[in-house]
Amino acid sequence: MAIPTFQLSDGTLLPAVGFGTSGLKGSEGIRVISSAIDHGYRLLDTGYNYENEGTLGQAVKQSSVAREELLLSSKLPGRHHKYHAAISAIQESLYRAGLDYYDLYLIHWPNPKRDEYVEAWQALIDAQRFGLVRSIGVSNFLPEHLDKLKKETGILPAVNQVELHPLFSQPEQRDYHKKHQILTEAWSPLGGIDHKLSKPITELPLLVDLAEKYHKNVGQIILRWEYQLGALPLPLSRNPKRQTQNLDIFDFELTTDELQQIIALDQKEARVSAQDPRTHEEL
Repeated sequence: MAIPTFQLSDGTLLPAVGFGTSGLKGSEGIRVISSAIDHGYRLLDTGYNYENEGTLGQAVKQSSVAREELLLSSKLPGRHHKYHAAISAIQESLYRAGLDYYDLYLIHWPNPKRDEYVEAWQALIDAQRFGLVRSIGVSNFLPEHLDKLKKETGILPAVNQVELHPLFSQPEQRDYHKKHQILTEAWSPLGGIDHKLSKPITELPLLVDLAEKYHKNVGQIILRWEYQLGALPLPLSRNPKRQTQNLDIFDFELTTDELQQIIALDQKEARVSAQDPRTHEEL
């Protein structure tokens, strides 16, 4: 199936849906990631702290799809934000995966209490110049953190990967990204519990009704909504059938009113993990 692309500010093209790999390890992880590649995923997202960069590398090595056709992304952990530690960690990420370069590398969290993320960002800028990574970005950065990167280095990330789902649509964050040509990637795109109804997102009446209207499942409605918001979702599924379904979202279109109805589902304290970038420390 043909998958549309998003163009980053540096010119890189990313497919409009990627595959998350958190928790996928060992031989089972290789099987699941290999299945995702076989079913059409070309953007694969991992992280140093997922402890599965080697698993991803093995799946890529065993795949019949050429490395050049895949876009592989990883993330720098908070304990390695110091400049030289960051450069070494990026190299270690590559060694673990058996890669010569990553297509995209992100700072996983800003860890603002430590206030070392500008130093980490400078390391990513230089890693890109050294050829270790093709494109650079961040994850879980708020506008205030992004402003500081711009002020201190003159360079903004091409990508910011943030929590985004129907109960947490992040309008202000998305508006900032759009204004500054930063692509929004969505982690936990299908997550969340409606605390008012004590139901998971997939059981919310509005989404169930839309699924019936468009002859899709609720997950496909959510992923299509995120795509139409201009975000790149990173769903994870171990099920081959669901992997295929999560890519099958480009043959229908939600109306503007329907987009707004889903946004209106937003709730306070709706973060899946309760990890607030203003205070959370990821080491």
